Amino acid sequence: MPADVMDEEWLLSAEQICSLLKAIRGNMGGHHSVYPFMRTVADLALRPSEAHVLRVSDVVLSEGGEASLTARHKGAERKVPLQSQIVEFLREWINEAGLQEGELLFPGVHDRPLMASTYMRIWEQAQEAALPRDELYTWRLGEPVTILLESCLVMWLKMGISPVTVAEWAGVSPKWLALRYPYCFRTEEAEAGSEHLTKATALPGSLSS
Repeated sequence: MPADVMDEEWLLSAEQICSLLKAIRGNMGGHHSVYPFMRTVADLALRPSEAHVLRVSDVVLSEGGEASLTARHKGAERKVPLQSQIVEFLREWINEAGLQEGELLFPGVHDRPLMASTYMRIWEQAQEAALPRDELYTWRLGEPVTILLESCLVMWLKMGISPVTVAEWAGVSPKWLALRYPYCFRTEEAEAGSEHLTKATALPGSLSS
């Protein structure tokens, strides 16, 4: 993902994401993996390319230990913690789909990988059906699926989750987050810190003249 600033107005609200996912769920046809695929991207801030290759064995849903999902990007692995709601959802999906340990978590037709053209078509139809007809509507049509993960990252940051933690979950750096979403970082604290530093390092009056 690029580190250019993502304008806050382009991000989706939690309500809009719910509406989009609802529209996707009602318009999958025979492509039953599309909704769980999209929901996982939205809930866990995964890149579509990461979710695309997930296998059942990458998900730990044990009730005794910490539930997690192993995501992979450019040869690097990371653990993404799973909250109880997504644990229950993924467990139901795996059971209902009859998926086995080594199989794809979100298979396409004939157990082949889910095609990007398939989920993108359903995603675009959901945008038309669920997005508000505001001044951004026509520009948002065709927005990539990654807007779901970007919106999730900003929600996490605004919830007060540490940027270091968010960066670990998303497989990016804290610096990237600061560059991409500067409005999530409290500039007034930095300004206050700068004022304190200026006062602390100021020369005494008798020496400054």
